[in-house]
Order: sequence, then structure tokens, then C-alpha cells
Amino acid sequence: MLQPGPVRALGTMSGTSLDGVDAAMVETDGETIFGFGPTAYRAYLPGERAVLADALGKWPGEDLDEAEALVERAHLEVLGGIDDAGIVGFHGQTLAHDPRGRGTHQLGRGTRLAQALDLPVVWDFRSADIAQGGEGAPLAPFFHFACARWIEADAPLAFLNLGGVGNLTWVDPGCARPEDEGALLAFDTGPANAPIDDAVLARTGQPCDRDGALAGAGTVARDIVEAVLAGAWFRRAPPKSLDRDAFAALQGQVAHLEDADAVATLTAVAAASVARGVQACPVAPARLLVAGGGRHNPVMMRMLAESLACPVDPVEVAGLDGDMLEAQAFAHLAVRVARGLPTSCPGTTGVRRPVSGGIVSRPLEA
Repeated sequence: MLQPGPVRALGTMSGTSLDGVDAAMVETDGETIFGFGPTAYRAYLPGERAVLADALGKWPGEDLDEAEALVERAHLEVLGGIDDAGIVGFHGQTLAHDPRGRGTHQLGRGTRLAQALDLPVVWDFRSADIAQGGEGAPLAPFFHFACARWIEADAPLAFLNLGGVGNLTWVDPGCARPEDEGALLAFDTGPANAPIDDAVLARTGQPCDRDGALAGAGTVARDIVEAVLAGAWFRRAPPKSLDRDAFAALQGQVAHLEDADAVATLTAVAAASVARGVQACPVAPARLLVAGGGRHNPVMMRMLAESLACPVDPVEVAGLDGDMLEAQAFAHLAVRVARGLPTSCPGTTGVRRPVSGGIVSRPLEA
């Protein structure tokens, strides 16, 4: 059992961009943020990224021993460098996400981490939500609600994470609890960094479009952007969630373009997807705070600012850490799970009723 009151919780995130493992500490009681603690990052080496990339799309029962050992080892390395945690939130590595079909698959076993760290570990956050009819994603919105309170927001605002895919959380900080009706609306907006990174890697051998250099030198093929926005995904009402490779066909759509033009077009698709998503918000957000790797891309940020009526800023302007926000989210969610508090609700994943998702593994059970 957790002690009453605030807990020093450690959370992790290894995203679909496959760049590495983030770890971050949050002092929280599962409802209120009392402070933020140390953070750490463990990059995946090129060979390790190749192992994980080969595992993408695979489900339990397939040949995943090497990838699973890698994920667990990398997480233990980064978590072992931060002391004084009372609980760990272990997201694992998403390999496949098909909420209306086979479910969702995050690689890595919390039982092993609990034994190695001698701490309770909360993991498998998404399965319970899917079992109750939800999308299983996004799960950061309940933390975003707490962040809105932390920064003393006094009007509805939106948080945007630009990872492999984009996901948006609209928050009304005037509501009492995140699970209250009208407090949150969250959903994946569409492709973000994944198709950009894949195109840059295939064409140049580099892992990403650093500083938006290629996109900034290219010309956007507007016909491709409009064709993507006319697709079925954008006609579907939120909440909704995507697999990393749901828009893999984009590579074929830009294959005939020069490198810079292709990357500029893929960047424009990501920004236009977000702009389309903002239109679904119940009330226009007073500001958009951006986290994730995409906020480091000045071309992406400029395109967002040009397409939206509200200010667009990295979350750092509000005193938050855009590199660690998702790891912090799973620290916060771990405490909520351990205390039986909801981690998703109809407005965030489309689940039928608020759900507390996650397995708690304790060292003696591991």
C-alpha cells in the first residue's frame, strides 16, 4: 500500500519514435502535482533501434525475446539512476495498437522490473480501457488536467504531444475532476514525427529532420496535404487513436518528390492534422502548449502557429518539461492506479465509463 498523501513516483516513456527511454519523477497524490523531481534519458543505439523497429507490428507470441530483453534492460538502466521513488509507472514499448481489433501491445514485463528495482511497478495501463470499449489511448490527459491546475490555467487550453503520432488534450480547468463530464476531450490528431523520421532515415540515413532543415528548404505539395485530410480518419469524430504506422502509405504519396519537398509536405500534413483536430474542441483553446520532439522543429511550430488562432508555444513557457511530460504522466497515473482512481474516461478514450487501468506488481509477487 502507498503511504497517504504525496508520493515520489517515477514514470517512464519509450515512444514510437524509438529514440530512447525517458524517466521522470513527480511528487503527486494522484490528483494534485506537488512538485517535479529528477529526470533521466537513455538513448537507443542505432543497432538497438533496428531491433525495436523490426519488432514493430508484432503481437505476443511472436519472436520478441531480444526486443523484450532490450526494453527491460534499457528501462532498468535509466530507472536505476534515480533514487527515493515510492512507485514506478512503466509504460513499456508500444509495438502494435489496434483497439477495435486485436487490442494493444506494450512490450516489457513490469513483474521483472518490480523484482529488479525492489519497488511496486504499475504497467499494462491500456488493456483495461480497451476491454471496456475504449481506444486505450491517449492516457496522458488525466495528467494534463493536473498540469493545467499546476500552471493555474483559468481558461480552457490544449496540450499537444508531437511524437510518432500527434495527440491533443483539451482541458477545462474549471471542472473539479478530470473524469467529470466536459473536463477533457482527447484524441490522436494524425501522423506527426513518424512519417517524417521514416522518410529522412530512408533518404538521408539521418534519424530525424534536425531543426527542420529539410522541411525549411522544401516546397509543400498542397494537393497531397488535402488528399490526406480528405481521408476517413479525419471524418471520424473523437475520441480516437492511431497506430504509429497507420499512415505508412504517406511514404508512397511523397515518393516522387525531392527530399526537401517530401519532408516539407509530411511536416505540413502533421500541422494540418493538428489544425483539423483543434476544430473538434468544445471551445476554442486559449493557448496550445506543445510537448514532444516535434516542438524542436521550428518549421513544424511555424506551420502550427500559422494555422491556428490561439498562441502556440512549447510547454516550457508554462514551466513544464516538454521532453519529459509523457514520462511524468505515467508517474502520476501509477499513483492513480495504486489508489483506484480513474485513468481514462469517455472524453479521453471513448470508454463507456471511467476506468482505472493498469496492473500493480510488487517485488514479492514478481
